Amino acid sequence: MSQLHSELAQELYSAQIKRTPVSPLIARHRELTIDDAYQISLKTVALKTAAGERIIGKKIGVTSEPVQKMLNVHQPDFGFLTDTMHHPDGSTISLAKSQLIQPRAEGEIAFCLKQDLKGPGITAEQVLDATEWVAPCFEIVDSRIEDWNISIVDTVADNASCGVFVISEQHTDPKSLDLAAVKMVVKHNGKDAVEGVGAAVQGHPAQAVAWLANTLGEYGIEFKKGEVILSGALAPLIDAKSGDHFSMEIEGLGSCSVSFCD
Repeated sequence: MSQLHSELAQELYSAQIKRTPVSPLIARHRELTIDDAYQISLKTVALKTAAGERIIGKKIGVTSEPVQKMLNVHQPDFGFLTDTMHHPDGSTISLAKSQLIQPRAEGEIAFCLKQDLKGPGITAEQVLDATEWVAPCFEIVDSRIEDWNISIVDTVADNASCGVFVISEQHTDPKSLDLAAVKMVVKHNGKDAVEGVGAAVQGHPAQAVAWLANTLGEYGIEFKKGEVILSGALAPLIDAKSGDHFSMEIEGLGSCSVSFCD
């Protein structure tokens, strides 16, 4: 099975570089489990780090009911963030240079850690205690699987459909407000598009981060001081294309924006 993991990791890595999606993995290898998918993801990330990328954080995805319904995936996924995925707030991102194939924008809350965390047994309160700041974030998810026809195995293997991300320069103490109650509004090309609240992700964004810490802890992976953790979309995803501009406002946290070009 290890050989298959390596082959599928190389396939996904090549798909990103060539910007050419592949058919669903689970349709071709029905024996694959989530554990297999995680091993494929680790091997894909290893290819990225071998090419010079550096892991700077982790992400949880598919946490809210609207996103689960949209993708027909009914449990959270998880993946790794690298330095090349990060773009400054207000950036115009080239779809080609960033190797995006079929991107979608989602608004969420990013956490930056001031101390290590390793599950299992991590609680939401421990997450808040370990967090230096939170900020509005656009994650631009992408899939190397054709037409976003994904199962939980496909998205975990594909590094949780990671694309790129943009984090606001406005940073807030997570204990200064109720993150479950904050409201987010996302504008697409100047018009209100979607909205959501912090409670959309497992009742509280810190609870989602705790879930991720505990899930990764089962694989011996810990959160590191200084890492960024993306806690999951607060509202449905929006297709992104060249010429699009997205902005968001999260009450109490601030704003964030991103645009796209060819």
